[in-house]
Amino acid sequence: MASAPSSDDMFDQFLSQRGHDVEETGWEENYNKKQCPDCGGLHESTASQCSVCGWAPAH
Repeated sequence: MASAPSSDDMFDQFLSQRGHDVEETGWEENYNKKQCPDCGGLHESTASQCSVCGWAPAH
């Protein structure tokens, strides 16, 4: 018996069919520092959350 896709999978499929990016977003790199993809704030390499806007990568 096949299992039904999770609601997250169905939502991602819905968005991707309409041209939206559904890949997980992670930190960007800039001058050996982590850069927040939301606001562009720069952080030390040990940062786990943006101290400017509060963004954190999905686990």
